[in-house]
Amino acid sequence: MKKRKFGLVLSLALAAGTILGACGNGDKKDEGTAKDGGDKESKFSVAMVTDVGGVDDKSFNQSAWEGLKAFGSENGLEQGKGGYDYLQSKSDADYATNLNKLAREDFSLIFGIGFKLKADVDTIAKQQKDVHFGIIDDVVEQPNVVSVLFKEQEAAFLAGVAAAKTTKTNHIGFIGGMESPVIERFEAGFLAGIQAVNPDIKVDVHYTGAFDKADLGKATAAQMYSSGADVIFHAAGGTGNGLFTEAKDLKKKDPTREIWAIGVDSDQSGEGVVEIDGKEHNVIITSAMKGVSHAVQDISKKSMEGNFPGGETIVYGLAEDGVSLAPINEEVTTKADIETAVKEWTDKIKNGDITVPGTLDELANFKAE
Repeated sequence: MKKRKFGLVLSLALAAGTILGACGNGDKKDEGTAKDGGDKESKFSVAMVTDVGGVDDKSFNQSAWEGLKAFGSENGLEQGKGGYDYLQSKSDADYATNLNKLAREDFSLIFGIGFKLKADVDTIAKQQKDVHFGIIDDVVEQPNVVSVLFKEQEAAFLAGVAAAKTTKTNHIGFIGGMESPVIERFEAGFLAGIQAVNPDIKVDVHYTGAFDKADLGKATAAQMYSSGADVIFHAAGGTGNGLFTEAKDLKKKDPTREIWAIGVDSDQSGEGVVEIDGKEHNVIITSAMKGVSHAVQDISKKSMEGNFPGGETIVYGLAEDGVSLAPINEEVTTKADIETAVKEWTDKIKNGDITVPGTLDELANFKAE
């Protein structure tokens, strides 16, 4: 564990295009899509491949799947072949197989959810040139792939502000999943937000090396809480569920102890409810949110309508309403103070008065004003 002292719903304007489903032999006939005037509602279909975190990770993958379900419902599609669907990856070895399977089932648009799918999206996109793909959280430079990135550091900055204004011990924790540019943006932004409030706050940082190991998240959180941290933020997918379990367990053991957690990607407040003496409490202060759900909906909608931004990289932050902070827990005594500070910093970021660091190198030169 390394220690540092430092003391992210979506209004997208995406252009996307309809595509023909492709099969492995590449000789599939044009069957009438939105692009050529066919029945777009009956012909367009969309699917996604999860990373190993799974579709029920209560975070990143689940948010994307909820977006596809909402798109399907809005457009009268049914789950399954010819409508909307997903394939879950149990290991990294499943990515290419799942992407190929969906392409051969004639899905018009296929999303790879997460940076771990980058290499396989790149490979399959080259092989399936008539299929359109989307990659979330990384860039694939192929004409039939649209890449979507977020300024996670901006939402994480606001989460850092909330954490710094909540802590009573001046000791905070950050749990990352796998080391990557995406998680580094979360870390750098979070640390910058803490620094903007109080640069003397101690921050424990630990990467678990996994997005699907709740037991590792729980063990890491237990160590941080036992060392004096009273607020912990995770950017670790399903691994972060262990943080919530540990926080709730500690709260049950000692209801007077102030133990807090911060969620990621979607509003994870539902994961923080704990019942004590017949009364519900919540250990989650807020969540640093990414508009993955809305991103896949809007890209799918535009694709169905015939506009596909193949080869483009689209980046969304606070100014584009692409990331945000979930509502502050009513149980937090400094709620009003946090909300005031969050609004002030949000305005500064949107107005360009400050640029939130997205890397640790940028963080080293960051000065909050």
